[in-house]
Amino acid sequence: MADAGTGQEKVVEGAVRRAMWRLLPFLGLCYLLNYLDRVNVGFAALTMNADLGLSAAAYGLGAGLFFIGYFFFEVPSNVILHKVGARLWIARIMVTWGIIASATAFVQGEVSFYIVRFLLGVAEAGFFPGIILYLTYWFPRVQRAKVVALFFLAVPISSVVGSPISTLLIQYGDGAWGFDAGWRFMFFVEGLPSILVGFLVLLLLPDRPRNARWLSPDERDALEKKIADEDAAHVPHTTGVREGLRDSRVVGLSLVYFGIVFGNYTLAFFLPQVVSDLQETFAIKFSLVQIGLITAIPYAITCVVMILNARHSDRTGERRWHVAVPAFIGAVGVASALFMDSPYLVIAAMTLCAAGVNSAIPVFWQLPSTFLTGVGAAAGIAMINSFGNIGGFAGPYMTGWLRDLTGNNEAGMFVVAGFMVMAGIVVMVVGRRHEREDARAVPSAVPEEHR
Repeated sequence: MADAGTGQEKVVEGAVRRAMWRLLPFLGLCYLLNYLDRVNVGFAALTMNADLGLSAAAYGLGAGLFFIGYFFFEVPSNVILHKVGARLWIARIMVTWGIIASATAFVQGEVSFYIVRFLLGVAEAGFFPGIILYLTYWFPRVQRAKVVALFFLAVPISSVVGSPISTLLIQYGDGAWGFDAGWRFMFFVEGLPSILVGFLVLLLLPDRPRNARWLSPDERDALEKKIADEDAAHVPHTTGVREGLRDSRVVGLSLVYFGIVFGNYTLAFFLPQVVSDLQETFAIKFSLVQIGLITAIPYAITCVVMILNARHSDRTGERRWHVAVPAFIGAVGVASALFMDSPYLVIAAMTLCAAGVNSAIPVFWQLPSTFLTGVGAAAGIAMINSFGNIGGFAGPYMTGWLRDLTGNNEAGMFVVAGFMVMAGIVVMVVGRRHEREDARAVPSAVPEEHR
């Protein structure tokens, strides 16, 4: 019996390795395009705001309206994905967001900017939580933080790659393809790959292990049985849509995610302007491309820190400290940047912030799966993400409003630090129960290769 069990585990391990190589690079590409299309507005703002006559508050409102559209359509989108399958629904999401992202090139003022940002949120609703749900169909619990971190690498990579590309397109795009401004050319060009990759999803993404032709029949059966057995071992379950939406733990985790996302998107939307402001503060001069390259530095370092945090979380089986500590570190980073007396130290502090806030997210998403299963997981994960992403609206809008009010970023950065501290404290309280349930459901002897 022991030999049979060991043989079955080896089959599962082989299936997991194959799934990682087949799925994660492609899903990472999808998310890279997703994140780039939502945050490239931060680079556009360097010239777009003046062209359209947008104040910092108006820009922050428009950037954040994305998350209002996201909020209203997130739960129904994720429930539909659970019912019709990931392949069809993710393809639909990518094609529609790509079209709207490209259409941002044609905005003419505040109102059209607000409308297109809201519609972009509607189009993208369900993508990220849908992928988080999708990964639970393929990977056992003991490996999910690492898997989500590998997938989430697309966020810092999109900034490392996208920052110089976006600024290059802006700097040299004036007059290209008939566009009268580089930022218009950037929006149009960067939306096109999402449309193309959306159609590739239909060809390359199987809905479940049982649909994967690149797995052997034994691997399909063993992997599905392993994940089904883990889900069955997790009690109490929250399986229905209504249960998932009303669970108090979902509410608590929504508050945690609000604080994390508040910091994450304020950083994403305003970091290029913070870097640009260094020119006046320290009497130095950057080109647009140099601003893009400097903005990429914090995210390049984040790639390494995020993977290390997730791997350590999987190795130890601990979750809440691996969310709380990065959140606290991120808060220290963003607050300390205000007191630095050189541009190098400011960038170092912002790197600390970026590494902290991004490292918290992959491990955070392991908490809902400790008590949500089935369609309840689809609804609950979407609810956490949608309410949490209201922070993506509140952060940029509040930061822009405070920048207009005070003439600098200091007040806004202190608010960001405060919300990240709140997230760390709340996850320590809420996460204790999740950690106990996870410990009961996952065997205490972690497989040797994960030690």
